Amino acid sequence: MIDFDKSEIFKLKPIANDKAHQHIPSFLIDGEAIFATFKTVRDQVVFTNKRIIAVNVQGITGSKVDFTSIPYSKIHCFSVETSGTLDLDCEIELYVSEVGKVRFEINGDFDLVSFNKIISSHVLS
Repeated sequence: MIDFDKSEIFKLKPIANDKAHQHIPSFLIDGEAIFATFKTVRDQVVFTNKRIIAVNVQGITGSKVDFTSIPYSKIHCFSVETSGTLDLDCEIELYVSEVGKVRFEINGDFDLVSFNKIISSHVLS
């Protein structure tokens, strides 16, 4: 499992959903669909309509991969912050039971308002 205490901030860049890690489609349950995918250099964060999947590629060769699922039902509250004139990153903070705060910084062209609506519909339902 990803140690969220040590790597509390994830700096991400949006990518196409079909670029999600090769194993992600096999992890999805019936009725689950990806709506946003982000990456760092080697790692990814995939948002589905059921959960958030953090993909942590480990080791020199990257053959060992950790997949951590965060169900929306475990998110107590969340915050979104749009980018500004000098601060080009959007930010999403999630407060997850048993884990604490997880923060994602998203760099690049990204519609945070629409994303907020989707996250809200899953967390608040």
